Amino acid sequence: MTEMLHYLLIFVVLLVAELIYFRIADHYNIVDRPSERGSSTRVTLRGGGIIFYLGALAYAIAYQPSFWPFFLGLTAVAAVSFIDDIHSLPPKVRLSIHFAALLLLFYQLGLFTTDFWIWLPVALIVCAGVINIFNFMDGINGITGGYALVILAFLLYVDLDEVSFEDPAFLIVMMLAVLVFCIFNFRKKAKCFAGDVGSVAIAFILLYFLGLLIIKTKDFSWIVCMVVYGVDGVLTIIHRIMMHEKLTHPHRNHAYQIMANELSMPHTLVSLLYMALQALACVVYLLYPGYLTCLLFIIIYSVVYVIFMRKYFHLHKTVK
Repeated sequence: MTEMLHYLLIFVVLLVAELIYFRIADHYNIVDRPSERGSSTRVTLRGGGIIFYLGALAYAIAYQPSFWPFFLGLTAVAAVSFIDDIHSLPPKVRLSIHFAALLLLFYQLGLFTTDFWIWLPVALIVCAGVINIFNFMDGINGITGGYALVILAFLLYVDLDEVSFEDPAFLIVMMLAVLVFCIFNFRKKAKCFAGDVGSVAIAFILLYFLGLLIIKTKDFSWIVCMVVYGVDGVLTIIHRIMMHEKLTHPHRNHAYQIMANELSMPHTLVSLLYMALQALACVVYLLYPGYLTCLLFIIIYSVVYVIFMRKYFHLHKTVK
């Protein structure tokens, strides 16, 4: 009961913190305006995903873990992303901070003291790619919060019943932070968007959890917990390259964007679909763990993506 009250108190504190941020964002006009690259049609407060960073901060204050390299890296990516939400920064600045933060994350995971160090350049590129995919996928109501909840629930179950790799309290506190965000974002008319600060911060946190689990088990097939975003993000990049588009230019080529824009599906329904697809992969993996299951879902979802694009992409007008 005491532990439940503790979590309830953290939830209330995070809820109040989010409401205070709304007042600040409204006062300083930190908003997201409708644009050709987005799927929103109304002015909405930006940066509500700062609650993900505040959730990690709440855990650090309440439980005082020894993870200063990770938290310093998280602070760096959250800070540069929040600044970018207010005033656009050059891509080189953002990327350099991301690389520096990821090196701190790798230090926290102990990768500099193992034979893994020779793979650090590859790991840097892959993890930076994951962060950017989470950022790209943050485009409709509910998708970032809902997708993160599925991953966190999966990781918490694994931590409690399969492989103990992190303090369960950290996972629970992050779920509470995501729930607070979903209250204001996972609905027809969102009160706020995550912003770069939210999508980048939650991606960094999830990479930390996933890194701990992979290192503990020496099994990379746990990446199945991000297979839906991975397939959509990677195949969208390949598709844009095939169409000779510049990857740095804005676009609306993701499958979820075509569902929301061209097919006029409700944002929350599209988000629920992505959550369901990811949850299915996680549940099947728990029943049949291993690389074969992970590869099977990569193939199946890739085929589904290609079929969907062949059928509906012609409705899409590329943003110039």
